[in-house]
Amino acid sequence: MTKPALTLYLAAPRGFCAGVDRAIKIVEMALEKWGAPVYVRHEIVHNKFVVDGLKDKGAVFVEELDDCPDDRPVIFSAHGVAKTVPAEAERRKMVYVDATCPLVSKVHIEAQRHNEAGLQMIMIGHKGHPETVGTMGQLPDGEVLLVETVEDVATVDVRDPNAIAYVTQTTLSVDDTKGIVTALNARFPAIVGPHKEDICYATTNRQEAVKAVAPKSDALLVVGAPNSSNSRRLVEVGAKNGCNYAQLVQRADSIDWRALDGIKSIAITAGASAPELLVNEVIDAFRARYDVTVEVVETAVETVEFKVPRVLRIPA
Repeated sequence: MTKPALTLYLAAPRGFCAGVDRAIKIVEMALEKWGAPVYVRHEIVHNKFVVDGLKDKGAVFVEELDDCPDDRPVIFSAHGVAKTVPAEAERRKMVYVDATCPLVSKVHIEAQRHNEAGLQMIMIGHKGHPETVGTMGQLPDGEVLLVETVEDVATVDVRDPNAIAYVTQTTLSVDDTKGIVTALNARFPAIVGPHKEDICYATTNRQEAVKAVAPKSDALLVVGAPNSSNSRRLVEVGAKNGCNYAQLVQRADSIDWRALDGIKSIAITAGASAPELLVNEVIDAFRARYDVTVEVVETAVETVEFKVPRVLRIPA
């Protein structure tokens, strides 16, 4: 039986970013150095496949430091943690390794610098997301105010409109964030922004790649986890840029084939915490059903690499 023809647009860049790659390496190197179990506070990155793979190697994932014993190493996730977390680990004399993405740490440093200059902070982010919780936890209560939408800007209650600054979560929609920043500048003309864009290079690059493939595709699948902010933003970007069907899938077995009936073209990308193995799994699933022609659409080349902490290096 002849398979229907399908053009598959493969977005690039996609998948793992430098911060995710570094965080996973940190857990693997900690297991090599100290043996199992090694505890990880919160999912090291938001991807079940990755987390399950590290569990199989001996990593134990917990939500709070209270769930960790004093005598085993603990790793803080790539999303970052409030200052109280490492402080408590030090009080308990625990061995800990901070896997916070360096680009998230940059935002933490910005917030601290603005605070020392006497400015109250506004954070653009998603309430409850671990990165937002970690960034807001860098400063005392009341010093960081959260806004999630343009509408929030109208009601945020600042201490002094002439003494405020803003930072953003690194995994937001670039376009949506521009609208919020415009609203902040309109209401608070004296507001101070970051010296360099807080939304990370990987988030921006993956969104730009989706903008390139979405208009030419009947459907878009984003390989990623439901709790992955950057993956969910890719779905939104696809829908806003001409793709009538944009969905998040964790693996090939979660594809809704009935919804794709009759398509002639599809775009595939992956969030920054999704491994390429899962992308290949999805492509293979399409090859099993269609006569697939793959076209790579590359909008940027990434060469960023972050070093792992020195404490994890094992002497030769």
